[in-house]
Amino acid sequence: MTDTFVPVAGLLLLGCVAALALSGCAKEERSGVPAACRQGQVAVRDALHAAPGEVRLDGTPLSACLADESDAAELADLGTAFVNVAAELAATAAEDPESDEALQLGYLMGATQRGVREHQGVNAELVRRLEQETLIVRRRSEAFRRGKRAGLRGG
Repeated sequence: MTDTFVPVAGLLLLGCVAALALSGCAKEERSGVPAACRQGQVAVRDALHAAPGEVRLDGTPLSACLADESDAAELADLGTAFVNVAAELAATAAEDPESDEALQLGYLMGATQRGVREHQGVNAELVRRLEQETLIVRRRSEAFRRGKRAGLRGG
């Protein structure tokens, strides 16, 4: 019985990917996720060290990674990288609410929300997943709020 268990989050991500793939069928021209955004989890984590300053992936703000024209595989890879980084940061931020990790997590959350606001669509599921990762964090801490404001403003 446990061999066939699929986490609910995995099913939601698969559903999100399928919806994106179907919605993309009607579009003839797609630009996709910028190449800078496809560098993976380590690149996202390293870039966040610049928070609350400009966090960029080879010059590209995190919010620009959430283009509606992204294909399903690109969006899944990006979402996985963002969620994994959020989980990593949340573990430390939960222990120390005023840490650099709390600030970086706030920035990631703010930049993602900014990207969804600019590029609405299935990317809203990514914000929901990041919010789940931050449930263990004191989101009213000054570090988290400062990071989130910076991410919303320029992420």
